[in-house]
Amino acid sequence: MNEESILHFQSNTNLINATLDEYLSIYDADYQVVADAMKYSVEIGGKRLRPLLALEFCEMCGGNISDVLPFACAIEMIHTYSLIHDDLPAMDNDDYRRGKESCHKKFGEANAILAGDALLTYAFQVAADGGANPAMTVKCVRALANFAGIYGMVGGQTMDIANEDNSDLDIDTIRRTHKLKTGALIRAACEIGCSCAVATSEQYEAARAYAENLGLAFQIEDDILDVVGDANVLGKEIGQDAENGKVTYVTLLGIDGARALADDYTRQALAAIEKLPGSEKLQELTKNLLERKS
Repeated sequence: MNEESILHFQSNTNLINATLDEYLSIYDADYQVVADAMKYSVEIGGKRLRPLLALEFCEMCGGNISDVLPFACAIEMIHTYSLIHDDLPAMDNDDYRRGKESCHKKFGEANAILAGDALLTYAFQVAADGGANPAMTVKCVRALANFAGIYGMVGGQTMDIANEDNSDLDIDTIRRTHKLKTGALIRAACEIGCSCAVATSEQYEAARAYAENLGLAFQIEDDILDVVGDANVLGKEIGQDAENGKVTYVTLLGIDGARALADDYTRQALAAIEKLPGSEKLQELTKNLLERKS
């Protein structure tokens, strides 16, 4: 990315991090361990992609990022809760997340479950309290619930578990799984950004098409990195998909085939937004994600 875009996204990332820190500075001796686990898990890193997308679509559609910021932080809390639970022994059984101990390794399994539950619930409190007007708040809260729940991320996670050790799995089933598991929260971010700016129907359609294609490209890159990535850069062990019996895009298509498909989905994501005024920085970010190492 060029220097202007780097500074733009760094400024928005700093704003998101500062706001998350404010929300998560919770002090009460009776339940401090879970409050600490919540904050630890949110603050150990990450690209903040989802909240950045919410801010970007709001701004591109003529809105004020202060209106979308609470919803953006709520999305990141939901994303983090999903990672805490993904890392648990009953799920992916990962000891590390972003180079640090996963939540259950640092705070214990019971506290990690509660920290995930608390982040999910708190996300809706933050969203409900943060809207600029009641109608917009209801619309955004409903989108969060829809894309995070059984019709979205949780549905995709359920399919992902069912797909394990299934030698008959085909590419269409994987695509449907990851449109929900990975793509749903990305779509939530983009559409909520539009909602906070009272976007046009054309802008909504562009956001939906962009999010669906970006989510698929992002997941394919994750699958590739799990095979050929550097564990020190990823901040977690590689080869976990094979160990857990997961059939991935790499399993079915090989590294080169998976890369070609990720490139195709990225091109479709870019095509969806190329006519939106002010989308130049987002286009740069999108291209950069295809080349990420973590």
